[in-house]
Amino acid sequence: MRVRKPQVSPWRVIAAQVVVGCLSAALLGLFLDHPQVIGSALYGAATAVVPAALMARGMTSSLSSMSPGSGAVSFVLWEFVKIAVTVLMLMLAPKIVQPLYWPALLVSLVLCLQVYWVALSWRGRAKA
Repeated sequence: MRVRKPQVSPWRVIAAQVVVGCLSAALLGLFLDHPQVIGSALYGAATAVVPAALMARGMTSSLSSMSPGSGAVSFVLWEFVKIAVTVLMLMLAPKIVQPLYWPALLVSLVLCLQVYWVALSWRGRAKA
């Protein structure tokens, strides 16, 4: 007998990423003395959140759930979009955030990406 675990909404994960990004920016701003540490950290969080939101929007559309085949193709397509937008945002970071403080951007980005691991525990235990 196959037991189903409850699914976690992608929007809940994205909301958690926004919270983690804001907290990391606040903490980094408190501890680091650099003129643009908060802006860099917030941009790092946006580099995780914006592509994830695009993918979540694409994957929750009605076209993605028409058939298993179209769902798989949609997943690959939106994952490619997510990666492309992330790379583009990282390439544009020095032009958008000036002066850019890379360590704050990367710390915030990594912390936001770690939310995916935490979200796995939100599924809970399966009931017998």
